[in-house]
Amino acid sequence: MKVVKLSVVRDKIKDLVQQANFELQEDVLQVIKDMAAKEESPAGKEVFNQMLQNAAIAREEKLGLCQDTGLAVFLVELGEDVRFDRDDGLGSLREAITEGTRLGYAEGYLRKSVVEDPIRRKNTGTNTPAYIHWELEPGDIFKITFIAKGGGAENMSAVRMFAPAAGQEGIEDFVVETADKGGSNPCPPIVVGVGVGGNFEYAAWLAKKALLRRPLGSHNPDPFYADMERRLLERINKLGIGPQGMGGRITALAVHVEAFPCHIASMPAAVNIQCHSHRVMGFEL
Repeated sequence: MKVVKLSVVRDKIKDLVQQANFELQEDVLQVIKDMAAKEESPAGKEVFNQMLQNAAIAREEKLGLCQDTGLAVFLVELGEDVRFDRDDGLGSLREAITEGTRLGYAEGYLRKSVVEDPIRRKNTGTNTPAYIHWELEPGDIFKITFIAKGGGAENMSAVRMFAPAAGQEGIEDFVVETADKGGSNPCPPIVVGVGVGGNFEYAAWLAKKALLRRPLGSHNPDPFYADMERRLLERINKLGIGPQGMGGRITALAVHVEAFPCHIASMPAAVNIQCHSHRVMGFEL
């Protein structure tokens, strides 16, 4: 059995939300460099150069990569053999994650982007509550992955319920259509998470998890879905939207597809769009 102090989780979260907002990980930087080399548009190439300069300044000066420092979204992979030491006044893992988020956003001078109520719109002033997704696992694994999810990209995402007759072609057309409708709004070049299967809400989670679970630009281990990812990336990059909507060859950095069993009468699909500032980072205890 593994015992984890909640105060350690809180402090790791506090550091994590800041580091992810200040530093693009190496897999993201490498994909940006690779795509910059493929971009032929002079305006697009200049946008890529500015992205790389922005990343270097943010890392060195400890400044947000973007003014929208995002909703704090977490994937918690929790082993059944993990127990928590409720120290330092913390009563639960959720409380530790929430408090770490609050402290990290305050300490890092990161923008507070959460409102208490979707209609009345009063800001919570803390960038909490955190948005936490739980996955129970066997053993003593305890892993937390964070993504800073900006509003501009999230607003361009979509869920659609298909009949099975729509087939693979219907799903792929939906993904490309969603990217096309987004245009410059999600600050391209985008990262596209696609969820196929499950049910209405699970398809949306699959699409978000597709952004969280593997290095940027890696492929689904199933060759069928790996081919779909390559085909979708090619189609989206033929839309001509280009970096920051300035036109060019590169509209998306990567497409990640995740699939899950579903009902015989339905085929849910979701697309979760992420901006070029793909701020994903995590830790394991």
